[in-house]
Amino acid sequence: MPSAHLQPEPPRDEGRVGTRDLADWRSATGRLLVRLVTRAARVLARVLRWSVSNIALVLTAGVGLALVWGFSAVTAEVYENVVDRDGISVIDQPVLEAAVAARTPLRSEIATDFTDIGGPVVMPIITVVVAVGLALAWRRWTPVILMGIASLGSLAMTVTGKQLTARARPPESLAVPPFETSASFPSGHTLNATVVLGLTAYLLVIWLNGKRWRAVVLLVLGLLVLGMGLSRVFLGHHWLTDVVAGWAVGLGWLASVVTGHRVKITLDRRRATRSPAA
Repeated sequence: MPSAHLQPEPPRDEGRVGTRDLADWRSATGRLLVRLVTRAARVLARVLRWSVSNIALVLTAGVGLALVWGFSAVTAEVYENVVDRDGISVIDQPVLEAAVAARTPLRSEIATDFTDIGGPVVMPIITVVVAVGLALAWRRWTPVILMGIASLGSLAMTVTGKQLTARARPPESLAVPPFETSASFPSGHTLNATVVLGLTAYLLVIWLNGKRWRAVVLLVLGLLVLGMGLSRVFLGHHWLTDVVAGWAVGLGWLASVVTGHRVKITLDRRRATRSPAA
């Protein structure tokens, strides 16, 4: 007779962070959101023949993407008006000059190696490894699905955001090579790191037991996101406002994906409660 410890563990419940139930919407706004998304998802489910909870996830993320993209467009418009009137000397130029003064060959080398983590080569690898690793740990496809949605949305906002402003990067005379030629606003490294590492933190917080480990994850990944943005300014690859926009847009999109996941959990919970098999 096989011993009990050899029995496979059931998939981890993705609906809780510690004692907090992610399907428990404590605000009236949250409960209203669930009702509206549920009604729309049920209508679409008759046509798409897909589960209501999955449609709700995509629908919530899609609406969130539209809202965040709209915020990005407004931010770009405000930025252009400010630049036309006041230029970049008020905030960006002094910060860049301070970064240039703080550089040493060793610091610049370390910052360059670190900032490469958020580039187009390393960050996709991190995304795939995290998504697949957590999917295996959870024994669910959820991390892959969420990371795919988050990454595609992040990439789309980076590309369209740069096209909206076509802002010039800091002069090469004040930057550390290798130089980049794409538009400066917003910082793609910062935006993508905020989304990918932020979602990684969210998924790990669900998976890990113990407040201490969850706090460590949030602290470490939060510092990595902060450091990614600051490294872009330190190296002269972006203005400070590019980085701040990357943080803001990335957090907005991350919140949309997390909200979509919570809506899916809520609807799956309700379906399981109504099911005779459950």
